[in-house]
Amino acid sequence: MSYQLPLITPDVLIIGGGPAGLTAAAELADRRAGHILVVDREHAAGGIPRHSDHTGYGLRDLRRVMSGPAYARHLVDRATRAGVEIRTKTMVTGWSDEHTLDVTSPDGRYRIRPRATVLATGARERPRTARRIPGDRPHGVYTTGQLQNLVHLHHQPVGKQAVIVGGELVSWSAALTLREAGCTPTLMVSQYPKPESYGAFNAVGRTALRVRVATRSRVTQIIGKGRCQAVEIEHLDTGKRRTVACDTVVFTGDWIPDHELVRAAGIALDEGTLGPLTDTALRTSRPGVFAVGNMLHPVDTADVAALDGKHVAQQVIDHLHGRPRPAAGVRLTVGAPFRWVAPQLLRPDDPAPARGRLLLWSDEFVRFPRVTVRQDGRVVNRRTLAWPAAPGRVFRVPFTLLEGISPHGGPVHISV
Repeated sequence: MSYQLPLITPDVLIIGGGPAGLTAAAELADRRAGHILVVDREHAAGGIPRHSDHTGYGLRDLRRVMSGPAYARHLVDRATRAGVEIRTKTMVTGWSDEHTLDVTSPDGRYRIRPRATVLATGARERPRTARRIPGDRPHGVYTTGQLQNLVHLHHQPVGKQAVIVGGELVSWSAALTLREAGCTPTLMVSQYPKPESYGAFNAVGRTALRVRVATRSRVTQIIGKGRCQAVEIEHLDTGKRRTVACDTVVFTGDWIPDHELVRAAGIALDEGTLGPLTDTALRTSRPGVFAVGNMLHPVDTADVAALDGKHVAQQVIDHLHGRPRPAAGVRLTVGAPFRWVAPQLLRPDDPAPARGRLLLWSDEFVRFPRVTVRQDGRVVNRRTLAWPAAPGRVFRVPFTLLEGISPHGGPVHISV
């Protein structure tokens, strides 16, 4: 007689206890959607903000600004008060069938078979190994997440002088964490003509934090036996190389979704984001499975991810109430300088995406982009926007740009 793992059957399972997952859970519980279960592999819920100890969180979803840990506590408290069950130190290891997931926790192994599943596993930065940077293998090389975990949660020291690889918003977050740990960020290295972050952040970072930025540059080698001693930097236009002394290197940005469960399920992936292919209701290709947050658009701010969670709640409730799934959809595609768009499918009678925005990623800086939408060889819409498209951050386009699209036509192409 074979042993049967214990089975629990919540109405909704949310995998990932960050801003997107917790907000979705609280919204669903507030709307009496049944037993809502959140599982998270960390020892505490809250996601990345939990160990990002600086201000700037909560502006778009809560209409106020707070520190990362305070924001994480607020989201956990709200979900708990709404009646959400949160299980931490709980790892979803795979799928036992199309609707059942295998779980491992300190309580042992068991299975969860929900009526609906929301994937909210987020994204991670590519480490040095994934970026194929040669050289020695010394101590003192981190991603931003590793650095913040080490400093804010474990209160461990880092080095004295650091080089930050990347010029995104998260790169300045790394600079603040280094300062708090008593480590001076001496140089930021960006491959682009200007740092990828917003101009205001770049100006404050350069003046208040006194961080120099090497643009159109890349790290070509890490040097050091035992502890990091220096990095070699190459200018991309001239090929000239120089050595910069440092005992700490932080790799920031260059995000990839945590999509292992998506791939294991055979759920369709978008080749641009590398996250699951979704429509504006945030459905994936598997019925009853939804996806939210930065696994869909790596990477955006925590409050935007939270608004994805708020948006998906009604879509999950519609599924629980038996609303038929639309059969067909129009695919959204992009051309240069855009790398990807999210969401990627338009279906008749579906809602507009969260915040009424399409999210795109640009590989170039375009000061006043003239965005053109085409379908079946004709220009459907064209609009010059008053804000720039820039690499290293999400570019938002009003969903109204897609007015006039035929739901029965061919793919829609968005370009500049």
